[in-house]
Amino acid sequence: MLAALGFATIAVLLLVTMTKRASVLVALILLPVLAALIGGFASDLGELTLGGLSKVAPTGIMIAFAVLYFSLMVDAGLFDPLIRALLRAAQGDPLRITVATAVLTLCVALDGDGASTFLITVSALLPVYKRLGMNPLVLSGVVCLGAGVMNMVPWGGPTVRAMAALKLDSSEVFNPVLPAMGFGVAWVLVASYLLGRRERNRLGALSPPGPATDVRQVEDKPDDREPVASTAAAAAEPSRQATATTADGQEPQALRSPGDGPGAVRVPPLPRTWLNIFNLLLTITLVVCLIQEVLPLPVLFVLGFAIAVLVNHPTWEQQQALLDKHAKSVVLVTTMIFAAGVLTGILTGTKMIDEMAEAFISVVPDSFGSHLPVVVAVTGMPLSLVFTPDAYYFGVLPVLAETANGFGTDPAEVARAAILGQMTTGFPLSPLTASTFILVGMSGVSLGEHQRFIFRWALTTTLVMTAGALVTGAFSL
Repeated sequence: MLAALGFATIAVLLLVTMTKRASVLVALILLPVLAALIGGFASDLGELTLGGLSKVAPTGIMIAFAVLYFSLMVDAGLFDPLIRALLRAAQGDPLRITVATAVLTLCVALDGDGASTFLITVSALLPVYKRLGMNPLVLSGVVCLGAGVMNMVPWGGPTVRAMAALKLDSSEVFNPVLPAMGFGVAWVLVASYLLGRRERNRLGALSPPGPATDVRQVEDKPDDREPVASTAAAAAEPSRQATATTADGQEPQALRSPGDGPGAVRVPPLPRTWLNIFNLLLTITLVVCLIQEVLPLPVLFVLGFAIAVLVNHPTWEQQQALLDKHAKSVVLVTTMIFAAGVLTGILTGTKMIDEMAEAFISVVPDSFGSHLPVVVAVTGMPLSLVFTPDAYYFGVLPVLAETANGFGTDPAEVARAAILGQMTTGFPLSPLTASTFILVGMSGVSLGEHQRFIFRWALTTTLVMTAGALVTGAFSL
C-alpha cells in the first residue's frame, strides 16, 4: 500500500510538472501532503513536514545568501573579464560558448558539490548566454551533464554512500570505473558540441543575413551596470538640450548645462580597481574555504555576503536597493528548497521510500541475477527521479549487491554500476535533490522544461559510461 502510494506520488509529481499542469512549488507541497492523508498519517503530518523542513533548512539558508553573494558580484563586474575572455575565444560563436560551458563545469565540479558548482558556473556564464541570445536551457543542460559525470568522484555523495553501504574502499569502487568516467567526460564534450551546433543554427536562422558581428563590438557595448550617476546624467541629457518654450510664444532657447556644449569631452568615472581586486580575493578565499570545509557552507556564505555588501555598498540605501533588486531570485530558489523538504520529509518519515525500495527489489527476476550490474547501471539514472540518494544507496543497493553475490557476482561490481547513473548523471534532474532547484532557478528555466530538454542526453551519458565499463572490465555482462 505505502509503496504504491509513494510511486503514485512521484509519478503524479513528474506528470504535473513536466506538463505544466501545476507549478513545481505547489506540487512539491500538496501532493505529498495528500499522500500522507490518504496513507493515514494525518496525526503525524505536522511532525513529518517539520522534519523535512528542518533537514533542508541549512541548504535553504546557504542558497539564499549564496544567490545574494553571486548576484552582488555579477553586478560589481567580477565575472566581466571571464565573460570577455569567453566572448573573445568564442568569437561570438554559440558552439564555442557551449563547449566552454562544459569545460568550465567539469573543472569547477571537481569539488564534488553540486550546489557550489551550479552557483559558480551559472553566475559566471548566464550573462554570456543572455548577451548572445542563447537558450538558457542549453546552459542548464550542459552544466547538468558535466556536473553529473563529475559527481562520481570518490569524495562525491553517491560514491561515498556506495562505499559506506557495502563497506568497500575507493580502490574497489571508484578506481575500476575511472576509465568509464573518462568515456563520460568525452561524451559530455561531444554532447556540448552537438547542442552548441544546434544553438548556432537556431540563432543563425533567427538573425537576418548580414555581416558577421565582431566580438569586439559585443564587448564594447554599453554595460547594463553603469554607475547611477552616469545613467542619470545620460537620461537627463535630452532634457538639458531640449528647447524651452516661453509662455508668450517667443523664440525658444536651448537649455544647456555648463561644459556640455559641442566638442566637450566626457570623462568616464574612474574604475574602482581596488574594489575589483578585493572582490576577486574575497571570492577566491570563499571558494577555498568551501572546498576545505573550514566552516559549514551556510556560515561561509552568510559571512561572505555580509563582508561583500559592507564593502561594495556601504550605505543603508545601497544595501536596501541591492536586496530589493534580487529578492525575487532569492524567494524563487529558497521556496523550492523548502518545498522539496516537505516532499522528502513525508516520503521518508512515513517509510514510503523504504517500502518502495523493497517493492522494486521484489520485482527483479532471478534470471537477472548474473546481469545485475548492467541492469543497475542502466536503471540508475531514471531511478534518480524516484529515490533519494540515501534511500537507494542504503536501502536498495545492499539488497541488490547481496542478490548478485548469490549468483557469483562481486558486490563491488554492483556498487560500480550504481555510481554510473544513480544520483550522478541523474541528480541535476531529480526533484528530490535541493541542488536541482539551484540550477533551474538561477538559469531561469522551469524544472519540467529542464527535464524534457536534457533527460535523453543524461541517460545517454550513463549508457556511454556503461559501455565503457563493460569494455574496460569494471563489471561483466
